[in-house]
Amino acid sequence: MTVERVVRIFAGTFVLASLALGLWVNQNFFWLTAFVGANLFQSGFTGLCPLASILRQLGLREAHA
Repeated sequence: MTVERVVRIFAGTFVLASLALGLWVNQNFFWLTAFVGANLFQSGFTGLCPLASILRQLGLREAHA
C-alpha cells in the first residue's frame, strides 16, 4: 500500500466518522470535519501533509507513475 492511498483512507475515515459523531453525539465534532478538510485543502496547494511525512518515516513507499 502506498502513502497516497493510506492518506486518502485516513481522510475519508475521519470525515465520515466526524460527520456521524457530529450528528449523533455532539455538534462540536463537525470541527474535526473542518480540520480534515482544511488540511486536505492546504496539502493540495503546498504538498505538505503531516500524515504522509509520518507514513514515510514508518517505511511506506511512494506511488510512482
